[in-house]
Amino acid sequence: MGLFGTKKESFLGVDIGANGIKIVELHKSKERPQLWTYGIVEQGLDIHVLRAEKTAGDLIEERTGSRPKQNNSGALRRDTSLIEESKVQEYARLLTYLVKKSKIQARRATSSLPVSEVFHTIINFPKMDKKHRDDLVKAEIAKLLPRPVEEMQIVHQELATAPEDQKKYTRLLVTAAPKELVAFYTAIFQKAGLQLIELETEAFALARSLVGKDNSVSMLIDLGAERTNFFIVDNGIPVTHRSLQMGGHSIDEALARLLAVPVEKARHLKQDLSSCGENEISFKPFVTLLDPISKEIQYNFDLYLKQIGNQNKRPEKIILTGGSSLFPPLIDYIKKTFPLRVFVGDPWARVLYQEGIKSVLDEFGPRMSVAVGLALRNFN
Repeated sequence: MGLFGTKKESFLGVDIGANGIKIVELHKSKERPQLWTYGIVEQGLDIHVLRAEKTAGDLIEERTGSRPKQNNSGALRRDTSLIEESKVQEYARLLTYLVKKSKIQARRATSSLPVSEVFHTIINFPKMDKKHRDDLVKAEIAKLLPRPVEEMQIVHQELATAPEDQKKYTRLLVTAAPKELVAFYTAIFQKAGLQLIELETEAFALARSLVGKDNSVSMLIDLGAERTNFFIVDNGIPVTHRSLQMGGHSIDEALARLLAVPVEKARHLKQDLSSCGENEISFKPFVTLLDPISKEIQYNFDLYLKQIGNQNKRPEKIILTGGSSLFPPLIDYIKKTFPLRVFVGDPWARVLYQEGIKSVLDEFGPRMSVAVGLALRNFN
């Protein structure tokens, strides 16, 4: 049901994830984003249409010498069954159901591509004219991409550089996605009766909803159902990304083993435990599970601080989001491991809403961060 009564300019964000679809509609009220409605449909979805033997990060680290080269080619494996018409129809059916259930008014939508399928890196180029630079970007990226450059949709944007380096080089953030993946998402929205006007990576949506205009260096940790993504955000821009093949399902399984209960019951127990305060549940039984997360955090910080121009920067905070980010042992463990401010991000912090629904929004907030960020994309 719509939360406010007058039809206004609307902005729709749709997050298609491994655990279902989340949708948020914002309306403009006195130049501020106001929550109109939202919705969630839970269903296991295989959103990883194209899987890579190596990630973009692996390829870049091999090229820079920070990781030994592997023998495999790094080519993408194509699971064509996932982009067949039946898959498009199923996703469109779920999206249509959610739009109707949530009483969505908007018909123009912004959605996100899973970061596991998107090439994302920063490259430093000597100062040169834009035409020459664009040609050079394409040539350099072709060396790193896990598939032919003509099969990828590539965009890049210029990033700020330190004043002392502005005359020496240009920093570019380069993003590339398989064209067939873009076509897959476009077909889903068309069949659902929506116009897909923008596609971006989850990283930018998360930075928009959880970091906003904060220019400090932050780490975003998104604990999804299947994997955990790590992003370092500098001046509001996600500049690094790495991923662990573990997520909420891994916590469910660990809890099931610890308590000797079925995984489904463990999942419900995890949700109940998430309402407990910090320090009420010891993280010690979960150290084996949580240790890879802390190691990945440290590795990301080390990698970032070694990049040109970052040596004197200092990360200030770690922001958690995603369905399992409220799990107290996780928060407690990270706080005890890193002397930084650690907290669960609030995607509603930049959005107006009725005070009476705050407790409900707080409960769903970590799962809605991407959808809120997508809805905010074209707001200003």
